[in-house]
Amino acid sequence: MELLRVENLSKIYGKGENEVRAVDEVSFSVPKGQMVAIVGASGSGKSTLLHMIGGVDRPTSGNIWLDGQDIFRQSNRELAIFRRRQIGLIYQFYNLIPVLTAEENITLPLLMDGRKPDRQHLENILDMLGLKERRAHLPSQMSGGQQQRVSIGRALFTSPQVILADEPTGNLDSKNSAEIIELFRRSNRELRQTIIIITHDENIASQCDRIIVLHDGRIISDEANSSAEEADSNEI
Repeated sequence: MELLRVENLSKIYGKGENEVRAVDEVSFSVPKGQMVAIVGASGSGKSTLLHMIGGVDRPTSGNIWLDGQDIFRQSNRELAIFRRRQIGLIYQFYNLIPVLTAEENITLPLLMDGRKPDRQHLENILDMLGLKERRAHLPSQMSGGQQQRVSIGRALFTSPQVILADEPTGNLDSKNSAEIIELFRRSNRELRQTIIIITHDENIASQCDRIIVLHDGRIISDEANSSAEEADSNEI
């Protein structure tokens, strides 16, 4: 079942001789429950693409459908609400509110939406992330890996249609990176979350179901990852 469809998407900066095509006529679709890596060199357009999929940046041309809805036919206010409810964004530098505890950061998007947090769901998220003993800690009282877990919890807590992660392990050491990617795999398997990860880390890409390679704003390769499929079948 198709969850996300990107069609002829472009993002152009500048005009004439100064024109830069950050994303150039990109098209692909993602079925529900797939874990996708988008890779490419610095400047290839991968982060720009992710921000458009997440509704953070509007395209110059093209369309994005999420669960059948053309997201850019909405007003800015409607898009902000849509983003908060349907898309979980995870950044390299966490983007946590420094004066809020881990628990408060995780539940913030739901509270901003005027909804009451499900306490059992919160306990399950904290348990999966190994954060129960850190729930009352401020970001400054946690390690980088723990802060990234909080940002993942914030993205998961609203049960969005899709999780978008922009270089989520780029600021972490190899041990924490391995733990974070395992959390993504657990979320993908156990919660059936659709996950798209921007990464330059080949090890992370190798654990995704599919790898899309960007170069100069265009897709040059889009292939299923047989090694990830074999690993899942071995676990089963």
